[in-house]
Amino acid sequence: MLIGVAPCISPELLSVLFRMGHGDEIVLADAFFPGDSCNARVIRADGIRIPALLDGILALMNLDSYVVAPVMMMAPVPGDELDLDVERSYRLPIDRRWPGTPAIERIERFAFYERAKQSFAVVMTGETVKYGNIILKKGVIPIGR
Repeated sequence: MLIGVAPCISPELLSVLFRMGHGDEIVLADAFFPGDSCNARVIRADGIRIPALLDGILALMNLDSYVVAPVMMMAPVPGDELDLDVERSYRLPIDRRWPGTPAIERIERFAFYERAKQSFAVVMTGETVKYGNIILKKGVIPIGR
C-alpha cells in the first residue's frame, strides 16, 4: 500500500496512469464491455465499481482542460433509456476532485468502441449498470500543484 493511493488502484493501474501522457485516454469499462476485443492493454479491476475507481484515479491525475469534453460516456442505442443516476454517481467524484469539469459528452456506441481501440488502456471493472462505460482524457498537471 502507498499513502494517498486508494486501495482500488492496483499496481498495474498505477503504472498505466503514470505512463499516460497529456491527451491520452483511459476507458473504465463495465463488466460486459468487450475490452480484449478493443484494446491490447487491458487491466482487470473485477468487483470494483466505477465511482470508486473514478475517485481513486482522479486523486492522481487531472482531466484535460484544453478540450471541450474530457469525459465521455456511451450514448444509448435508439429505443434504450438511460438511467440518469449512473451519470450522477460518476459526477460526484469528478466534481469533488475536479470542480468545473464540463458536462459529460455522449458518444454513439460504435464510435465509443473505436475510441476505446485508440485509448491508452481499458480497465475492466465490476460495474454492472447499463451504459456504465466512461472515458477520461488525461490533462497536464497544473502549475503550482
